[in-house]
Amino acid sequence: MTYTPQQVQALAPIRQQVEARALAHPDLRDGFLCHAWDDRRGVAKELHDLLEAAGVSVWFSEKDILPGVPFLRAIDKGLANSRIGFVMVTPALMTSIQAEGVADKELAALLRGDLLVPVVHGITYGELLAVSPLLASRHGFDTEVDSLDVIAIKIAELVDLTRPIDA
Repeated sequence: MTYTPQQVQALAPIRQQVEARALAHPDLRDGFLCHAWDDRRGVAKELHDLLEAAGVSVWFSEKDILPGVPFLRAIDKGLANSRIGFVMVTPALMTSIQAEGVADKELAALLRGDLLVPVVHGITYGELLAVSPLLASRHGFDTEVDSLDVIAIKIAELVDLTRPIDA
């Protein structure tokens, strides 16, 4: 697997945070998948399925929020019980951020530390910068550079604590 220099630089501190959280809380899931409601059956579901196939344990609203459970409380628990957050940044998420929807609250929690990996899909970082400078400042993955399949493998390598950071 090859990484861009920006990915290597951006992901090293995130990997350190993942390792620290894993040592302190070994029962946490690998990741929390933040996405826009409109993407739940499309690209977010596709990324979720690819991550799970790669061995990544992922909190995903479509499978983890049961009927009758308060939505925001379930998201809050999912965030608390995950080592890292993956954000599916799409045009739908941009709309949600601008409307200050649920995804905006998830992003605020993830942006508080080095626990956020954006996956940009269908937009550019320039477009993201115009809506969310904080999110745009986080380097992650872009489906214009790598396919979702490759991104899922890279994320799996990021959270695989049996691999050395420099592998």
